[in-house]
Amino acid sequence: MKKLVLSILGLLFISTSVMAQEVNIFSARHYDSDVQLYKKFTAKTGIKVNIVSGKDKALQKRIKEEGKDCKGDLYITADAGRLGAFQSQGMFQKGASSAGIKKVVPANFRSAYWTGIAKRARVIYYNPKTVNPSWNMTYEDLADPKYKGRVVIRQSNNVYNQSLVASLIKNNGAKNTETWAKGLVSNFARKAKGNDRAQILAVAAGEADWAVANTYYIALMLSGKKGPEQQAAAKKVKPFFPNQDGRGTHMNISGGGILKHAPNKANAIKLLEFLLTPEAQKHIVNNTFEYSMIDGVEPNKLISQFGLGFKQDLKTKVSSYGKLQAKALKIMTEAGWN
Repeated sequence: MKKLVLSILGLLFISTSVMAQEVNIFSARHYDSDVQLYKKFTAKTGIKVNIVSGKDKALQKRIKEEGKDCKGDLYITADAGRLGAFQSQGMFQKGASSAGIKKVVPANFRSAYWTGIAKRARVIYYNPKTVNPSWNMTYEDLADPKYKGRVVIRQSNNVYNQSLVASLIKNNGAKNTETWAKGLVSNFARKAKGNDRAQILAVAAGEADWAVANTYYIALMLSGKKGPEQQAAAKKVKPFFPNQDGRGTHMNISGGGILKHAPNKANAIKLLEFLLTPEAQKHIVNNTFEYSMIDGVEPNKLISQFGLGFKQDLKTKVSSYGKLQAKALKIMTEAGWN
Protein backbone atom coordinates (compact mmCIF):
# COMPACT_ATOMS: atom_id res chain seq x y z
CA MET A 1 0.00 0.00 0.00
CA LYS A 2 2.84 2.34 0.92
CA LYS A 3 4.50 1.60 -2.44
CA LEU A 4 1.22 2.33 -4.23
CA VAL A 5 0.86 5.71 -2.47
CA LEU A 6 4.44 6.61 -3.33
CA SER A 7 3.86 5.59 -6.94
CA ILE A 8 0.75 7.75 -7.15
CA LEU A 9 2.61 10.67 -5.59
CA GLY A 10 5.44 10.12 -8.05
CA LEU A 11 3.03 10.15 -10.98
CA LEU A 12 1.40 13.33 -9.66
CA PHE A 13 4.82 14.96 -9.36
CA ILE A 14 5.76 13.96 -12.90
CA SER A 15 2.41 15.15 -14.22
CA THR A 16 2.74 18.49 -12.42
CA SER A 17 6.31 18.91 -13.70
CA VAL A 18 5.20 18.27 -17.28
CA MET A 19 2.33 20.71 -16.94
CA ALA A 20 4.69 23.31 -15.54
CA GLN A 21 6.84 23.32 -18.68
CA GLU A 22 5.08 26.36 -20.02
CA VAL A 23 4.96 30.11 -19.58
CA ASN A 24 1.88 32.26 -20.14
CA ILE A 25 2.24 35.76 -21.57
CA PHE A 26 -0.17 38.67 -21.74
CA SER A 27 1.37 40.83 -24.45
CA ALA A 28 0.44 44.30 -25.64
CA ARG A 29 3.23 44.16 -28.22
CA HIS A 30 1.80 43.47 -31.65
CA TYR A 31 4.77 42.05 -33.53
CA ASP A 32 4.66 38.72 -35.37
CA SER A 33 8.43 38.63 -34.89
CA ASP A 34 7.89 38.26 -31.12
CA VAL A 35 6.00 35.02 -31.77
CA GLN A 36 8.94 33.76 -33.83
CA LEU A 37 11.23 34.61 -30.92
CA TYR A 38 9.08 32.68 -28.47
CA LYS A 39 9.26 29.66 -30.77
CA LYS A 40 13.05 29.86 -30.62
CA PHE A 41 12.83 29.88 -26.82
CA THR A 42 10.64 26.76 -26.88
CA ALA A 43 13.05 24.99 -29.24
CA LYS A 44 15.94 25.73 -26.90
CA THR A 45 14.25 24.96 -23.57
CA GLY A 46 11.23 22.77 -24.24
CA ILE A 47 9.10 25.36 -22.42
CA LYS A 48 5.88 26.10 -24.31
CA VAL A 49 4.92 29.76 -24.64
CA ASN A 50 1.21 30.58 -24.52
CA ILE A 51 0.30 34.09 -25.65
CA VAL A 52 -2.75 36.28 -25.10
CA SER A 53 -2.41 39.45 -27.19
CA GLY A 54 -4.42 42.62 -26.89
CA LYS A 55 -4.43 46.28 -25.99
CA ASP A 56 -3.05 47.37 -22.64
CA LYS A 57 -6.32 48.44 -21.05
CA ALA A 58 -8.13 45.23 -21.97
CA LEU A 59 -5.27 43.00 -20.82
CA GLN A 60 -4.83 44.85 -17.54
CA LYS A 61 -8.58 44.70 -16.89
CA ARG A 62 -8.61 40.94 -17.41
CA ILE A 63 -5.56 40.36 -15.19
CA LYS A 64 -7.09 42.40 -12.37
CA GLU A 65 -10.51 40.79 -12.66
CA GLU A 66 -9.09 37.25 -12.66
CA GLY A 67 -7.01 37.97 -9.56
CA LYS A 68 -5.61 34.81 -7.95
CA ASP A 69 -7.16 32.72 -10.73
CA CYS A 70 -5.06 34.50 -13.38
CA LYS A 71 -2.78 31.99 -15.11
CA GLY A 72 -0.60 34.69 -16.61
CA ASP A 73 3.11 34.67 -15.80
CA LEU A 74 4.38 37.70 -17.71
CA TYR A 75 2.90 41.01 -18.79
CA ILE A 76 4.83 42.48 -21.73
CA THR A 77 4.23 45.95 -23.12
CA ALA A 78 5.85 49.07 -24.50
CA ASP A 79 6.55 52.07 -22.24
CA ALA A 80 8.07 52.09 -18.77
CA GLY A 81 5.23 54.27 -17.53
CA ARG A 82 2.70 51.54 -18.24
CA LEU A 83 4.81 49.01 -16.37
CA GLY A 84 5.33 51.38 -13.45
CA ALA A 85 1.62 52.21 -13.20
CA PHE A 86 0.68 48.51 -13.22
CA GLN A 87 3.33 47.86 -10.56
CA SER A 88 1.84 50.61 -8.38
CA GLN A 89 -1.45 48.69 -8.43
CA GLY A 90 0.29 45.68 -6.94
CA MET A 91 0.03 43.54 -10.05
CA PHE A 92 3.67 42.41 -10.23
CA GLN A 93 5.90 40.42 -7.91
CA LYS A 94 9.64 40.74 -7.45
CA GLY A 95 11.85 38.52 -9.56
CA ALA A 96 12.44 40.40 -12.79
CA SER A 97 15.88 41.44 -11.57
CA SER A 98 17.54 38.05 -11.42
CA ALA A 99 21.33 37.88 -11.34
CA GLY A 100 21.36 37.22 -15.09
CA ILE A 101 19.16 40.22 -15.81
CA LYS A 102 21.10 42.53 -13.50
CA LYS A 103 24.29 41.54 -15.28
CA VAL A 104 23.16 42.81 -18.69
CA VAL A 105 20.45 45.43 -18.10
CA PRO A 106 21.58 48.86 -16.81
CA ALA A 107 19.94 49.76 -13.49
CA ASN A 108 18.01 52.72 -14.91
CA PHE A 109 16.16 50.42 -17.35
CA ARG A 110 14.76 47.97 -14.80
CA SER A 111 13.20 47.63 -11.37
CA ALA A 112 12.77 44.73 -8.95
CA TYR A 113 9.39 44.04 -10.60
CA TRP A 114 10.05 44.44 -14.33
CA THR A 115 12.88 44.82 -16.80
CA GLY A 116 13.41 46.45 -20.14
CA ILE A 117 13.91 44.07 -23.07
CA ALA A 118 14.49 46.72 -25.76
CA LYS A 119 15.17 50.45 -25.83
CA ARG A 120 13.29 53.17 -27.69
CA ALA A 121 14.50 56.70 -28.39
CA ARG A 122 12.00 59.55 -28.78
CA VAL A 123 13.67 62.12 -31.00
CA ILE A 124 13.13 65.22 -33.14
CA TYR A 125 12.66 64.91 -36.92
CA TYR A 126 13.44 67.55 -39.52
CA ASN A 127 13.77 68.08 -43.28
CA PRO A 128 17.48 68.72 -44.03
CA LYS A 129 16.52 70.71 -47.15
CA THR A 130 14.64 73.30 -45.12
CA VAL A 131 16.24 73.43 -41.67
CA ASN A 132 19.50 72.55 -39.99
CA PRO A 133 19.44 71.83 -36.23
CA SER A 134 22.33 73.02 -34.11
CA TRP A 135 24.33 70.15 -32.64
CA ASN A 136 23.20 70.98 -29.09
CA MET A 137 19.46 71.34 -29.78
CA THR A 138 17.25 70.10 -26.92
CA TYR A 139 13.65 69.07 -26.26
CA GLU A 140 13.44 72.22 -24.20
CA ASP A 141 14.25 74.29 -27.31
CA LEU A 142 10.99 73.27 -28.98
CA ALA A 143 9.20 75.77 -26.73
CA ASP A 144 11.31 78.68 -28.04
CA PRO A 145 9.08 81.32 -29.74
CA LYS A 146 11.29 81.14 -32.83
CA TYR A 147 9.65 77.79 -33.61
CA LYS A 148 6.12 79.23 -33.58
CA GLY A 149 3.84 77.38 -36.00
CA ARG A 150 6.57 74.89 -36.88
CA VAL A 151 6.20 71.86 -34.53
CA VAL A 152 3.99 68.75 -34.75
CA ILE A 153 3.47 66.05 -32.14
CA ARG A 154 0.89 63.50 -31.02
CA GLN A 155 -1.91 64.23 -28.56
CA SER A 156 -1.42 64.48 -24.82
CA ASN A 157 -3.13 61.13 -24.21
CA ASN A 158 -0.28 59.35 -25.99
CA VAL A 159 1.71 57.39 -23.43
CA TYR A 160 5.04 58.02 -25.16
CA ASN A 161 4.49 61.77 -24.86
CA GLN A 162 3.46 61.39 -21.24
CA SER A 163 6.72 59.57 -20.49
CA LEU A 164 8.72 62.24 -22.33
CA VAL A 165 7.06 65.00 -20.31
CA ALA A 166 7.51 62.93 -17.13
CA SER A 167 11.24 62.86 -17.84
CA LEU A 168 11.24 66.65 -18.24
CA ILE A 169 9.49 67.01 -14.88
CA LYS A 170 12.08 64.72 -13.31
CA ASN A 171 14.98 66.71 -14.74
CA ASN A 172 13.66 70.28 -14.83
CA GLY A 173 10.92 70.39 -12.20
CA ALA A 174 7.16 70.79 -12.58
CA LYS A 175 7.12 74.62 -12.81
CA ASN A 176 9.66 74.75 -15.62
CA THR A 177 7.85 71.96 -17.43
CA GLU A 178 4.55 73.88 -17.18
CA THR A 179 6.21 76.85 -18.87
CA TRP A 180 7.75 74.56 -21.48
CA ALA A 181 4.42 72.88 -22.28
CA LYS A 182 2.69 76.23 -22.81
CA GLY A 183 5.51 77.36 -25.10
CA LEU A 184 5.38 74.11 -27.06
CA VAL A 185 1.62 74.30 -27.57
CA SER A 186 1.97 77.88 -28.86
CA ASN A 187 4.44 76.53 -31.43
CA PHE A 188 2.14 73.84 -32.84
CA ALA A 189 1.79 73.93 -36.61
CA ARG A 190 -1.60 72.21 -36.17
CA LYS A 191 -3.65 70.64 -33.42
CA ALA A 192 -1.98 67.53 -32.05
CA LYS A 193 -3.26 64.49 -33.93
CA GLY A 194 -2.28 61.21 -35.56
CA ASN A 195 0.33 58.59 -34.73
CA ASP A 196 4.12 58.96 -34.82
CA ARG A 197 4.30 58.25 -38.55
CA ALA A 198 1.79 61.04 -39.16
CA GLN A 199 4.22 63.51 -37.56
CA ILE A 200 7.06 62.36 -39.81
CA LEU A 201 4.76 62.59 -42.85
CA ALA A 202 3.84 66.17 -41.89
CA VAL A 203 7.50 67.22 -41.97
CA ALA A 204 8.05 65.42 -45.28
CA ALA A 205 5.04 67.26 -46.74
CA GLY A 206 6.28 70.65 -45.56
CA GLU A 207 3.44 71.11 -43.05
CA ALA A 208 5.97 71.54 -40.25
CA ASP A 209 9.71 71.87 -39.74
CA TRP A 210 10.01 69.78 -36.57
CA ALA A 211 8.30 66.64 -35.32
CA VAL A 212 8.64 64.40 -32.28
CA ALA A 213 8.45 60.63 -32.77
CA ASN A 214 10.19 57.39 -31.86
CA THR A 215 13.12 56.29 -34.01
CA TYR A 216 11.80 52.87 -35.03
CA TYR A 217 8.97 54.49 -36.99
CA ILE A 218 11.26 55.95 -39.62
CA ALA A 219 12.97 52.57 -40.02
CA LEU A 220 9.57 50.94 -40.43
CA MET A 221 8.70 53.47 -43.13
CA LEU A 222 12.08 53.15 -44.86
CA SER A 223 11.75 49.36 -44.89
CA GLY A 224 8.81 49.64 -47.27
CA LYS A 225 6.48 47.75 -44.94
CA LYS A 226 4.11 50.74 -44.89
CA GLY A 227 4.04 51.19 -48.66
CA PRO A 228 6.00 53.18 -51.26
CA GLU A 229 4.44 56.57 -50.37
CA GLN A 230 5.57 56.42 -46.75
CA GLN A 231 8.94 55.04 -47.82
CA ALA A 232 9.44 58.03 -50.14
CA ALA A 233 8.36 60.46 -47.41
CA ALA A 234 10.75 58.91 -44.88
CA LYS A 235 13.64 59.49 -47.27
CA LYS A 236 12.98 63.24 -47.07
CA VAL A 237 13.49 63.55 -43.31
CA LYS A 238 16.12 62.76 -40.71
CA PRO A 239 15.99 62.05 -36.98
CA PHE A 240 17.93 64.31 -34.65
CA PHE A 241 19.09 63.13 -31.22
CA PRO A 242 18.48 65.98 -28.73
CA ASN A 243 20.25 66.99 -25.51
CA GLN A 244 23.66 65.70 -26.58
CA ASP A 245 25.35 68.44 -24.57
CA GLY A 246 23.44 67.49 -21.44
CA ARG A 247 21.69 64.42 -20.06
CA GLY A 248 21.29 62.77 -23.47
CA THR A 249 18.37 61.68 -25.63
CA HIS A 250 15.18 60.52 -23.89
CA MET A 251 15.01 56.72 -23.76
CA ASN A 252 12.02 54.49 -23.08
CA ILE A 253 11.63 50.72 -23.15
CA SER A 254 9.63 47.71 -24.12
CA GLY A 255 9.63 45.47 -21.09
CA GLY A 256 8.10 42.70 -19.07
CA GLY A 257 7.07 42.08 -15.48
CA ILE A 258 6.25 38.90 -13.56
CA LEU A 259 2.59 38.88 -12.56
CA LYS A 260 1.61 38.65 -8.92
CA HIS A 261 0.08 35.16 -9.08
CA ALA A 262 2.37 33.71 -11.79
CA PRO A 263 2.14 29.89 -11.63
CA ASN A 264 5.36 29.47 -13.63
CA LYS A 265 7.62 32.15 -12.18
CA ALA A 266 10.88 30.25 -12.83
CA ASN A 267 9.97 29.81 -16.49
CA ALA A 268 9.01 33.48 -16.73
CA ILE A 269 12.46 34.48 -15.49
CA LYS A 270 14.05 32.07 -17.99
CA LEU A 271 12.12 33.69 -20.82
CA LEU A 272 13.11 37.21 -19.76
CA GLU A 273 16.74 36.12 -19.55
CA PHE A 274 16.48 34.54 -23.01
CA LEU A 275 15.06 37.77 -24.46
CA LEU A 276 18.22 39.51 -23.22
CA THR A 277 20.66 37.16 -24.96
CA PRO A 278 22.60 38.42 -28.01
CA GLU A 279 20.64 36.04 -30.26
CA ALA A 280 17.27 37.37 -29.12
CA GLN A 281 18.41 41.00 -29.11
CA LYS A 282 19.63 40.71 -32.72
CA HIS A 283 16.23 39.30 -33.65
CA ILE A 284 14.47 42.23 -31.95
CA VAL A 285 16.55 45.03 -33.47
CA ASN A 286 16.28 43.57 -36.97
CA ASN A 287 12.51 43.09 -36.83
CA THR A 288 11.10 45.89 -34.67
CA PHE A 289 13.94 48.39 -35.23
CA GLU A 290 14.26 49.13 -31.51
CA TYR A 291 17.65 49.50 -29.81
CA SER A 292 19.27 46.59 -28.02
CA MET A 293 19.00 46.54 -24.26
CA ILE A 294 22.40 44.88 -23.94
CA ASP A 295 25.86 45.95 -25.06
CA GLY A 296 27.42 44.55 -28.20
CA VAL A 297 24.35 44.39 -30.45
CA GLU A 298 24.20 47.13 -33.08
CA PRO A 299 20.92 48.64 -34.33
CA ASN A 300 19.46 47.64 -37.66
CA LYS A 301 21.18 49.46 -40.52
CA LEU A 302 18.00 51.45 -41.28
CA ILE A 303 18.55 53.12 -37.89
CA SER A 304 22.32 52.92 -37.53
CA GLN A 305 22.78 55.00 -40.72
CA PHE A 306 21.68 58.02 -38.66
CA GLY A 307 24.38 57.52 -36.04
CA LEU A 308 25.53 54.88 -33.60
CA GLY A 309 27.28 56.95 -30.98
CA PHE A 310 24.56 59.27 -29.77
CA LYS A 311 24.42 60.01 -26.06
CA GLN A 312 21.52 58.24 -24.36
CA ASP A 313 19.93 59.51 -21.18
CA LEU A 314 21.29 56.97 -18.70
CA LYS A 315 20.74 59.31 -15.76
CA THR A 316 16.95 59.35 -15.63
CA LYS A 317 15.48 56.12 -14.28
CA VAL A 318 12.62 54.99 -16.49
CA SER A 319 10.82 53.86 -13.32
CA SER A 320 10.15 57.57 -12.66
CA TYR A 321 7.90 57.82 -15.74
CA GLY A 322 5.02 55.88 -14.20
CA LYS A 323 5.20 57.92 -11.00
CA LEU A 324 5.05 61.21 -12.91
CA GLN A 325 2.74 60.45 -15.84
CA ALA A 326 -0.41 61.71 -14.10
CA LYS A 327 1.32 64.99 -13.29
CA ALA A 328 2.65 65.12 -16.86
CA LEU A 329 -0.83 64.71 -18.33
CA LYS A 330 -2.22 67.43 -16.05
CA ILE A 331 0.50 69.85 -17.15
CA MET A 332 -0.09 69.02 -20.82
CA THR A 333 -3.87 69.43 -20.76
CA GLU A 334 -3.71 72.63 -18.69
CA ALA A 335 -1.31 74.02 -21.31
CA GLY A 336 -3.95 73.42 -23.99
CA TRP A 337 -2.28 70.33 -25.42
CA ASN A 338 -5.28 68.50 -26.84
